[in-house]
Amino acid sequence: MSAPVPPSSQPAVFDGSSVDGSAYLDVVRAARHAPGWLDGTVSLWSTYGLAVFAVLAGLGWWFARRTGGAAAVTALAVPVVVVVASGVDVAVKLAVREDRPCRSLRVPTLEACPAPGDWSFPSNHAAIAAAAAVALFFVSRRLGAVAAVAAVAMAASRVWVGAHYPHDVVAGALAGGLVALLSMTAVRRCSRPVGRWIASGRLRPLVNAA
Repeated sequence: MSAPVPPSSQPAVFDGSSVDGSAYLDVVRAARHAPGWLDGTVSLWSTYGLAVFAVLAGLGWWFARRTGGAAAVTALAVPVVVVVASGVDVAVKLAVREDRPCRSLRVPTLEACPAPGDWSFPSNHAAIAAAAAVALFFVSRRLGAVAAVAAVAMAASRVWVGAHYPHDVVAGALAGGLVALLSMTAVRRCSRPVGRWIASGRLRPLVNAA
């Protein structure tokens, strides 16, 4: 049986309050004094808003099938790219190990403070939302624009409910957006032959509405 690791030898936890803790506190205080309907709406969006991006991705694929195989393949890649972006975000979280602001600053927040070890930097919600928005721009500019507005709202809501510092959501959005940009650029280069290959087999309904 191994001996317990002394606290002094455990990996250090990053305290992000020195970056923009004062801005975070300003937002959290504003949330505490905001009307109940506003806090309730923002909390609801923060918790369940990611479902909107799944709906937008589904709509993108549904209409892309009518355009052609290449467009459909691009649309099918959106959820895959979002999962990749989320994985990259989680990897960075484990490397940085930034404590949640509600834990470092010991301030009451709209959202219950996550347990120790649920790291804050970068925001996974912001990364997923930004990745979905960027990826959807490759499918439809209109859907991408809607998703971009929703992504900004998601990032802001995560600070409002007290889950993240502002720098967490900015970093998450940048990471998710960059992963999506690089991934979708690569997908677009091979979407035409992949679309033809899928259309020639049993999976044809995935890329062809006819």
